[in-house]
Amino acid sequence: MKHSEFWQVVEETFGAGYGRSLAQDLVLTRVGGRTAEQALADGFAPREVWDAVCDEMELPDTVRWRHRMDPKEKRRGAPRA
Repeated sequence: MKHSEFWQVVEETFGAGYGRSLAQDLVLTRVGGRTAEQALADGFAPREVWDAVCDEMELPDTVRWRHRMDPKEKRRGAPRA
């Protein structure tokens, strides 16, 4: 997962405004008590940060693997968080 894919999946899952807010404010225990933005800035892999967000928000696997989904499936209405 690239940084751009991380931000894309955050926005697809939570919406642009809420997703950015979540990345700034939600403390993720899995990455040492950092927010997603802090973890990315500190060098954590985007995939690891996304997994931490999914764990913290208790998202289902259908959302966790959204970045691997075929774009056609996304257009058909993959579930949002």
